[in-house]
Amino acid sequence: MRLINKIELGDPSTQQQRFIDVKLRLMCCRYWHLELWDCHNMVFPFWRIYWNKNEGGELKLQHQVYQMDPDFLYIVSPFTPFSSSYLKNKRYTSGIHVAGKNLSFEHDETHYETKSLIHFFTHFNLGAPFDNVLPGIFKIQLTPHLREGLMYLTNELKLDNQNFKMTFNLKLQSFIKETISNIGAELWKTINIDERVLIVHRFIEANITEKLSNADLASLVHMAPNSFARLFRTEMNLPLHSFIQNRKIAKACELFGHTNETIESISFNLGFSDRYHFSRVFKAVTGISPAAYKSGRYL
Repeated sequence: MRLINKIELGDPSTQQQRFIDVKLRLMCCRYWHLELWDCHNMVFPFWRIYWNKNEGGELKLQHQVYQMDPDFLYIVSPFTPFSSSYLKNKRYTSGIHVAGKNLSFEHDETHYETKSLIHFFTHFNLGAPFDNVLPGIFKIQLTPHLREGLMYLTNELKLDNQNFKMTFNLKLQSFIKETISNIGAELWKTINIDERVLIVHRFIEANITEKLSNADLASLVHMAPNSFARLFRTEMNLPLHSFIQNRKIAKACELFGHTNETIESISFNLGFSDRYHFSRVFKAVTGISPAAYKSGRYL
């Protein structure tokens, strides 16, 4: 008979296990018919999963074009500069333009399929370091199990798209996790980054409202500022300064979505010198002004 080694865990084994903590935060999940989906150079600090029931949707990442297939899901990682369009109604070459409405059981989907894009999407974050992977669009085959989950979610969204039951939340989380688990292993190399970079990464996340200097961050891991800056860029494929700005803007987007704080308050609390400096950085990262983001005009 073996005695329990860790009483507080009820674990009878002496072998230590290491788990990766994924902190999934749901932001939105919707099922719409879209007459217009002209969105250009979108860059936002959250993950997206897209699925179109019918053909006609298109995604672009630099020179790569994805003609969206109903048999596939499309995953967009955070801070990916991409564009989207509904080819039957393509009007714009810049800006973010969306026209549509949520679907319900009062709507005849077959009617809308002839003139609209039947579109499912969900936005979410995974927490550090998974929100800082390489930018990209990933095409995932709809397995029978994923399709079953997708059908459950879209049917529930047609019943109620505001007040979700616990079952819906769990099914959505399961669907997201299964979908992203199908992305190739090369995407997740950030979980194996140098321990010194990871220490600083976690410090930045925990102190994102502070003014963070290269010298102070390098001192956390006992390195010279220039040496650490080179190490960080090699490991994260991004300069340290740009990374900090991206994380501050990501925090700002979260605050805009979940609080009533003003732009001035958020810019001050995130360590920017003034609203104008914050607005310049916000637009450089996302492509739109903080006022447009806060008001929801980007949708």
